[in-house]
Amino acid sequence: MTASQTRPQALRSLPRDDAGAFGGDVGDHAVDGAQLVAVAGARLLNKAMLERILILVDADACPVKDEVFRVAARYAVKTIVVSNDYMMLPKDPNIERVIVEQGLDVADDWIAERARPGVIVVTNDVPLAHRAVTAKAEAIAPNGKAFTDASIGMTLAVRDLMTDLRSAGEITGGPRPFSKADRSAFLQALDSTIVRLKRAGHPTGQPET
Repeated sequence: MTASQTRPQALRSLPRDDAGAFGGDVGDHAVDGAQLVAVAGARLLNKAMLERILILVDADACPVKDEVFRVAARYAVKTIVVSNDYMMLPKDPNIERVIVEQGLDVADDWIAERARPGVIVVTNDVPLAHRAVTAKAEAIAPNGKAFTDASIGMTLAVRDLMTDLRSAGEITGGPRPFSKADRSAFLQALDSTIVRLKRAGHPTGQPET
């Protein structure tokens, strides 16, 4: 019987870098099995403490609500649709409606206050996306563009510049029409974001009661 066959299962399943922290190669050095099991347990506990994936939709004028519902249903991800007015939603226990008071940025504030790791914010509003990314949430525009730490600063600066130019009458045209390619890119971006969060340990579905 080889050394690897006599190791506890928890030891054999750990990566070599974890084993090295307690004596190097588990095949060549004496390793404290209790310490290795503790490392494995800590990893499982860390994953258990990660919050569930949640999608928050900035729903007023959002053109991809149906796409959100489709992807969310595939992974059993809870989705909260935030708007200033009532809108029809599918009858799904994982879809919740929140109607906020009328007012500038009221819906944005509601969403930003709940942004956290594991949350996906769907919005075309750059300042809201900036607040979400700052809170370590994910933020995706309806055209599939992901707002990230690396890109949000420049995106915000360009947005402010364009606003100033429009106010000065330098730019009179609006954004290009929303396209089928945008819709497809959003579907792919949302799907891949959920998969990435699941791999990081964030669970989906409703909490057990």
